Parts: sequence; C-alpha cells; structure tokens
Amino acid sequence: MNEMMIKSLSEKLDQSQPVLRKLDSYWCGQQPAAYLSKGAREALGTSLTGLAVNFPKLAVTALAERLNITGFRAQGDGAEPSPDLWKIWNRNRMDDGSAQAHIDALVYGRSFVMVWAGPRGPQITVESPHQIAVHHDPVSHQVTAAFKRWAVNGQAHGVLYLADQIHTYRSSSNVVDGAFPATNWDLVETIANPFGVVPVVPIVNRGRLMDLDGVSEMTDIMGLSDALNKLSADAMVSSEFYARPRRWATGLELAEDDDGNVIQPFSDEAGKLWISEDTETKFGQFDGSRLDGYSDLMQTVTQQIGALSGLPPHYLGLYGDQPPSADSIRSAEASLVSRVYTLQRIFGNAWEQVAALVLAVKDGVDPLDVELGTVWAGPETRTPAQAADAAVKLKTMGVPLSIVLEDSLGYSPAQLERVRTALRAEALDTAGVNLTELVQ
Repeated sequence: MNEMMIKSLSEKLDQSQPVLRKLDSYWCGQQPAAYLSKGAREALGTSLTGLAVNFPKLAVTALAERLNITGFRAQGDGAEPSPDLWKIWNRNRMDDGSAQAHIDALVYGRSFVMVWAGPRGPQITVESPHQIAVHHDPVSHQVTAAFKRWAVNGQAHGVLYLADQIHTYRSSSNVVDGAFPATNWDLVETIANPFGVVPVVPIVNRGRLMDLDGVSEMTDIMGLSDALNKLSADAMVSSEFYARPRRWATGLELAEDDDGNVIQPFSDEAGKLWISEDTETKFGQFDGSRLDGYSDLMQTVTQQIGALSGLPPHYLGLYGDQPPSADSIRSAEASLVSRVYTLQRIFGNAWEQVAALVLAVKDGVDPLDVELGTVWAGPETRTPAQAADAAVKLKTMGVPLSIVLEDSLGYSPAQLERVRTALRAEALDTAGVNLTELVQ
C-alpha cells in the first residue's frame, strides 16, 4: 500500500516539474521570447536575452510584502496573542520562513510547512513543491499522505508522512538528470506519528473549489508579460536601426582601393567635418522613425496587466508620477488590499493548523482540538501620522490599549509585553514603591 502511494506521489512530482520550472523562469525574468518569429529570434541572437519587464514577479511581491503575521490567539475567548507561540515562531526564524512560504505559494500555487519535534522543542520548516507532493481525501479534502524526496550524491532519499506512521526510504536506483525512480524504494526506518494527522500543512493559493494544488498568481498575466517583452524588444531593435537619423549625400564620386572596395569618404568620429570639393555635392538627412506607437501599445498592455493583477497605476509606472495624497493612494490600492484580505483568510487557516501542530509538540494536545486564530498586520498603506491618529481616537473611545496597539499599530506579542512591563514600572515609580525594600 505504501509503495503504491509513493509511486503515485512520485509521479505527481514528476508531472509538476515542467510547470514549476516554467513558473520559475517567469519569476526570474528568464522566460523565452514569445510572439517572435523564428527568423526574428535568429536575427536577434542573444543580444536581447536579458530584456524582460518582470511584472509577474511584481504581482507576487506586491501581495507577499503585505502578508505579515504578528501572532496567534485562541479563538472565542477574546484572548490576546500567545507569547509562548510567538517565542517558538521566532526561534524557528519564521518571520523569514513565512515570507518565503507566501512567495512560493503565490508563485507555484502552493508551498508546504512541516512541524516536528526538534532538539529545542517544536521545529517548523518551510518546504518547496519541487520536493513535496500530498494526497487529499476525495471527500473531506484533508491531507492523508505526503511524500518528500531529494537526492544526495546521486542517490534518492524520501520520507512518506502518514497520519499514524512516518517511513524513511532510500532508493537503490540512482537519480539521473534529475529523474527520480518511482519504484525500488528500500525502507530504512519507521517511527510512530503521535499527532494523528499528517504533520505537513499545504499553504494553497486556491482560486476555485477543486484547485487543491493551487494556482499561480502569475498565471493571468504571463501572456501579457510576453507581449510586453516582445514590444520592448521591437522598440529596442527599431531604436537601433531606424530611430537614429540617417544621412545621405549625392553628386559625390567615390574612390576605390586596389581591390575595388569603396573607400568611406567620411569619418564616423564625432567632431569631424564632412567636406566635398565638388560643387554638385548635396548633403541631407532622413527623419528618424518615431517610437510613439510602441509606447502607446505598451501602455495599453500594462493597463491590462494592472486590471488583472490588481496592481495600482503607481506600481506599474503608468503615469510617471505618484498619487497626490494618501487618500488617492488608498483608493488606487483598494483592489490590491482586498486581494490581500482574501489571502489572509486562505493562508490563515493553514497557519492555524501549523500553530496547532506546534502546541501538539509542546504540550501533547490533540491538534484537532486546538482552535486558534492568525493575527495579521493591516495590509493598508498608512503613514505613521495616520496610524497614530487612528490609535489616539480608538483609545479616546475607550478601546483597551493592548487592542489599539495590536490592531492600529501592528504591535507583536513581544512588543505588547514590553509595553506592559514599561507601564507597570512607570506605575510603580509614580506610586513611589521601592521594590528592593519590598522584597527584603
């Protein structure tokens, strides 16, 4: 049974690799030149290989930079963010890890987070869809198995994660040109899984109900990005060969060398004067080609990219200036912010499962019985003055200081604890209490 599951998940990984590599190329701005004829590619050679207007990457980073987790809290009791969970989060460097998980989920459609017991307590790692594939229950859509594989010195290694056991394998077949074996896996070790659930949590950028493996945030604009790159290449070629004015001369007798080759009568060096002793010689210049048509079409394509991705005009550089006020910025970013709120709901569910697994490692609780909520920083663009003004107004209305600091100013659990400690010390100083004498 396990061999069949490994074979199925290995084949799933193999089938996904071409798509993942294509998405990698768009993320890196190294996608092949589309819409160019074969003759045009041959004529251009490698002269414009690095020319790419990388809006697919911008579409991802614009969302990822607004997805900032600030804590976890128990649901239903109005509790404040858990400082213990936040310490474990920071010990695993998940500020950076969560950012990488969000980027991969937006680029590939999915990323994975694994939780297990480490030497210093719960261990959280972010995993790539290049190495991990999961199987979903067709009824509940819950993850019932996960398989991770990698190669060391040409030998394949793998781990099969199930709800009750975890199996470590090594393949007797070598990895050749990145091709992993689907069979011939030898069992190395089996350990019990005390969680009762697979300790691998997918973070899925889900577009529709059946998108269990997610969709890339770049998908809708990849074709338009290709068109924009093609127009940019055309504009560069036109600027090289047609935009620069061409000069002409008539009535000029051309001299030839001993081999019959025409001798260039004039120098290309700047500052040199063109002179002809023949009175019939005339000089002139053709007008250079205008590139306005390229810029107009590029602006149209860029507007379409903005409409599909939700990127505001000042992100795309459409109008060459910044919005005149903070209200204009907030209005222009409304679609982008709305998308971020949707991602917070989708990704938040996955991070809550991760936090439940962390508590299962730490306290031995059943992760299915843990109810947590993910606390996110606000995605809206706010100046420090706007945030401070909103905080003051909420405090004046009677909202507790901890909630004001968390919701309006985005304070983390560690920062909230620091504020509480400072307020206690300040209150004791005001009351004139000498803690040393009190202890004695």
